[in-house]
Amino acid sequence: MPQPTPPPPSPTTRRAVWGWAIYDWANSAFATAVMAGFFPVFFKEYWSAGTDVNVSTALLGYANSLASLVVAAGAPLLGALADRTGRRKRWLLVGAFGGALATAGLFGVGRGQWGAAVAFYAVATVGFAGANIFYDSLLPSVAPDHRLEAVSSLGYAMGYLGGGLLFLLTVSMTIWPPVFGLPDTAAAVRWSFVLAALWWGGFTLFTARWVPEPVRTPTAGPSGQMPLSGWRQALRTFRDLAGQRRILLFLLAYWFYIDGVDTIIRMAVDYGLSLGFTSRDLILALLMVQFIGFPAALVFGRLGERWGVRRSLFLGIGAYMAITVAGAAMTHRNHFFALAAAIGCFQGGIQALSRSYYARLIPRERAGEYFGIYNMMGKFAAILGPALMGTAGLAVRRLLMPPEPSPAQLRAVAETASRAGILAVLVLFVAGAVLLYWAERPPRHPGPAA
Repeated sequence: MPQPTPPPPSPTTRRAVWGWAIYDWANSAFATAVMAGFFPVFFKEYWSAGTDVNVSTALLGYANSLASLVVAAGAPLLGALADRTGRRKRWLLVGAFGGALATAGLFGVGRGQWGAAVAFYAVATVGFAGANIFYDSLLPSVAPDHRLEAVSSLGYAMGYLGGGLLFLLTVSMTIWPPVFGLPDTAAAVRWSFVLAALWWGGFTLFTARWVPEPVRTPTAGPSGQMPLSGWRQALRTFRDLAGQRRILLFLLAYWFYIDGVDTIIRMAVDYGLSLGFTSRDLILALLMVQFIGFPAALVFGRLGERWGVRRSLFLGIGAYMAITVAGAAMTHRNHFFALAAAIGCFQGGIQALSRSYYARLIPRERAGEYFGIYNMMGKFAAILGPALMGTAGLAVRRLLMPPEPSPAQLRAVAETASRAGILAVLVLFVAGAVLLYWAERPPRHPGPAA
């Protein structure tokens, strides 16, 4: 029997959808131009100039880890507080504008002042990741049920396009500084941070204007009791998960396969560097991912609606298995660009459909706290992957290393061990696929019907 055609969205709904999606366009300026693009390179070549490279790099790593840990540990609490106060959008704006201000602050950090650069970057990262908790939790309130996949994919598509356009502009500034009235590349990079902050904060104003705060009657007591009540609600959510088999298994599946996705992305960059690719090759590959990811995310949204979300997720996981094998066999510059193109085809899709699938499983009125846990799982991703790669590589190295190796044997064993480490990431995708399959299976011994 044919399904009835859903009614067209109202102008108010369309405006809310675009206001929600444009925030991905806004914050991708930070994710692409700052996190993935200029900050790591500029930190090494400018802010760390004249200091011990190992010390500054270690502190940068600690700052990144601390920022991720703060967000991961606080995500369930923040989500619970947002639900209890009915202020998801307000907290999103706090994180967004705070992160944008910290990003702009990088402009004033002088050469050799790596400590200040780390501090501003850590604050911006916390603002970026914290705001995403509330951004994701707004999805069920702006998108009708029949449009969850399309709207979630629209957000990722807008992010790829917006981040790619700003990154293209800032890369052009660094290549041709005089064209933009700038004295040198260092000045171009510093102004890139200002542009990223203005882009992030400026387009967030549309989100503030067009996205309504979800209707929610606050249930919290006096303001002084808010942290305590938030912790209690977050703990209650964790207890509830024990009795919600589908949600719990999906979160575990998501943790495994997103860990694999993040590891593959990092492996591609590191592998490209080890093969001797130039920084321009890496920038070109990153731009490819952005502009291919834009239409690919939209296609995945349509695929999720027509073919089914779970089937589409399995397709994405299978594609990443193939990407993993191809990455292990990569030897040439053209292979690197082909790998970047493949990642662009599937990265946004698997992220968008994971979010919409999860939004269908959870209670809408508790979207904040449940998406807090979802983002916590995402932040704890890329933990198992690097450990698997390192362990497998070391094991193969010890197994194959001859007693007195020649330089040629050393190179051959190191290359084989590296490829074995990459292939070990397949375990994460297999585990994620199995758990995703079992998430929809009925329990073997179901209890009495309610």
